[in-house]
Amino acid sequence: MSHSAIAMLETTYLTNHFLIAMPNLGDPNFFHAVTYICKHDKEGAMGIVINRPMDLDLGDVLEQMEIKAEDPRVTRLPIYEGGPMQRERGFVIHQPIGQWNAMLTVNNNFGIATSRDIIDAIAKGRGPHNIFIALGYAGWGAGQLEQEIIDNIWLSIPADASIIFDTPPEQRWHGAAANFGIDLTLLSSQAGHS
Repeated sequence: MSHSAIAMLETTYLTNHFLIAMPNLGDPNFFHAVTYICKHDKEGAMGIVINRPMDLDLGDVLEQMEIKAEDPRVTRLPIYEGGPMQRERGFVIHQPIGQWNAMLTVNNNFGIATSRDIIDAIAKGRGPHNIFIALGYAGWGAGQLEQEIIDNIWLSIPADASIIFDTPPEQRWHGAAANFGIDLTLLSSQAGHS
């Protein structure tokens, strides 16, 4: 890859993109993972894996937090494994953005809240319309994600809310790529090097 191509890649940050694990990525933390990148800049990147449901639901979390669910339907919301870092910490990807005590605004469309107030609102049936809850996140140091993309570990495509909120988790890996016209079963380890 030429120096100019690397320089261009370094300035093309992938906030609000999906990283789709290439079929040959063997790391058990990311095998067939779809990761939503909520922040990417010169310091590094942060993302949340969106297709790893845990054997937990929001009812279990509310019980641990000693919050009573006023709307029993919310207790069945699934909890996902968001990544290998800070697995005890909760992250809520949500739309609309709203106002929460601790929140990263990704863009006009998505927010990531980490504060108890959003969980309180969800338990009362007054949370955001679209909700995705994960424990933990994935992180990359400065330049690390750019190098992994050069090394063809990830395919990056613009994020699509319907994959996060409406697509069953077992269909998200193929579905995210298919929405962009890519058939993952046809990709070889060289596919990203055009």
